[in-house]
Amino acid sequence: MNETTNRLNRRKFLEGTVLSDKMNKTRVVQVVWLTKHAKYQKVVKAAVKYKAHDEKNETKTGDLVRIMETRPLSKDKRWIIRDILKTGATQQ
Repeated sequence: MNETTNRLNRRKFLEGTVLSDKMNKTRVVQVVWLTKHAKYQKVVKAAVKYKAHDEKNETKTGDLVRIMETRPLSKDKRWIIRDILKTGATQQ
């Protein structure tokens, strides 16, 4: 196997929804998952917001995207948008 394929296999991929497209080449993506509460065993939602790089400003608010972990691009950006899985309804 070559070196670049090996490096891509170790990166993390997450799927989430674009919350904000106000910044140039940057999107705020929210990743939501279900987990059990440690004490009460109730299923609860957990969510984290990530800033992801979007070079061509293709994604809009509401889109479902796949993001990939990368080197630090700025103070807060450590993810890039790899794929647009589903386009959402944009709010005007």
